Amino acid sequence: MQQEKKKQLTFWTFFTLEALVLLGIFISCFGIFFFLTKEIFLDKDDGFDKAAFAWLATHSSPSRTELMQFITYFASKLFLISVPPTLVVFFLFFKKWRWFSAQILSATIGSFLLNQYLKNNFGRLRPETAFYHQSGFSFPSGHAMIGGAFYGILIYLCWVNIRNKWLRVLICISLLIWQLLITISRVYLNVHYATDVIAGLTAGLFWVALSVILVRQLERYFYLRERRRRLNEIRKIRRARTF
Repeated sequence: MQQEKKKQLTFWTFFTLEALVLLGIFISCFGIFFFLTKEIFLDKDDGFDKAAFAWLATHSSPSRTELMQFITYFASKLFLISVPPTLVVFFLFFKKWRWFSAQILSATIGSFLLNQYLKNNFGRLRPETAFYHQSGFSFPSGHAMIGGAFYGILIYLCWVNIRNKWLRVLICISLLIWQLLITISRVYLNVHYATDVIAGLTAGLFWVALSVILVRQLERYFYLRERRRRLNEIRKIRRARTF
């Protein structure tokens, strides 16, 4: 009984701290996204976008272009319709990891639907200087937003589940740097403005925070339901023994 109480205390303490951090991310990302939409669509300020294009142009080379085209693939449509579903199916085979599937599914599908809604509502055209044709609207960047949500949920899952401190830090930092390189590649290739990718990252993190909170609430609901079921079974066994 004492061990059960300790488990409950750990669960609720962790959930409360986690919820506060996620809520902070949620509010911060919403504020940044709101600021960017004001700068772009109300104030018509494109100074930052021009400066980003100009700076990256000074660091452009054929070999770097090939590298950026390689990096950008890892948040492309083909990548995102194959790798996340594969991970979802993989985690379903393991009982203790099944909630990972729900987290990945919620993060990727939710961010995709939100991204399409935002793109169609803002209707920002892509840069005319793009290295190659890319269909759809520009704001916010799908690579930054959906890719950010996918890599963001992987970072979250690694952070809360990997016990080895240094391995956890190494994997999380590596995933973070990789996603940042993907967002830079979009601006380097001129298929997005810098503000598109920043907005995409913040919207992706916004969705990850919301998604984690909702899925954790759902996990909590099933945890408590299962706990009540087990307690009821124990009570029935005890009653049966008294007769």
